[in-house]
Amino acid sequence: MAHRQPLNHELSKIFNELWDADVNRFVPGKDYTISLQGKAGFVQQGSKVARDSASELLFHNVNEQRLKDTKTYSTFISLLDNYETSTGAAELVTPEETAENNRFLDAVLETDAMKLTHQYLVGKHWAKPERKDFKSQLYDIWFHLYSREGGKGPNSCGFEHVFVGETRRDHEVLGLHNWVQFYLQEKLKHIDYKGYVARKNKSRPDEDDQILSLQFSWKGLVKPVGSTFIGVSPEFEFALYTIVFLESNERVTRQRVRIEEYELEIVVYRHGQHIGSAYPVLLSSNNEDLY
Repeated sequence: MAHRQPLNHELSKIFNELWDADVNRFVPGKDYTISLQGKAGFVQQGSKVARDSASELLFHNVNEQRLKDTKTYSTFISLLDNYETSTGAAELVTPEETAENNRFLDAVLETDAMKLTHQYLVGKHWAKPERKDFKSQLYDIWFHLYSREGGKGPNSCGFEHVFVGETRRDHEVLGLHNWVQFYLQEKLKHIDYKGYVARKNKSRPDEDDQILSLQFSWKGLVKPVGSTFIGVSPEFEFALYTIVFLESNERVTRQRVRIEEYELEIVVYRHGQHIGSAYPVLLSSNNEDLY
């Protein structure tokens, strides 16, 4: 049996407080409905084909009015358009884009979830108490551009990788762990949902589960397994990954936590002083036998 991290109780506690404070979370069956359909088959990384076990979309409907009316979502969505997805292409950051990054951070910093995060990080001496200092720290962690594909100039940042998604040499899908981006890309027919990925020895997930493992293709490339939170607000994910990033200097940090009825691992890759990648891995839910 694979060696399993011990449960991090302190992080579980703060993450549950964040979950409870996440008033902008969308409620399954009320703010959105999904259709899981069939179970995905095994696919090698780098493949361009996968058996389609889902003839319909994953997202049947999403309350678009609520996306528009909630500041953290509307400012988040405006950022999704700003990134060229191919990691080879050098990014040009226009003044408008910088302003949009700042608008998004301002909206996020107004939420209870992010205030709670700031308080927690200040208590740990991982963030300064002034809001403007915290904001520039977040900007640096998430929006600072770096080079992901050797030597072609800065072409990637943590935000782009985690929330937007990137393709590498037309070979594989990197990142794209965010449900809003998934929904928008699916609506544009850029994403084809292939089916859910069941956990070992586990039956089918529920359609109101708010963490799922999915298989999909994006712009013709298959992502064999992508774990994603469904319905949570951008600030919730931002908060979670920022905390895990700041508490370790390791290149890869894995923290096993329990949030609500989900047992999961939060995985964060560091790229120097910036986030390289971050995503959840669902271990179990509904307090089933954990092994």
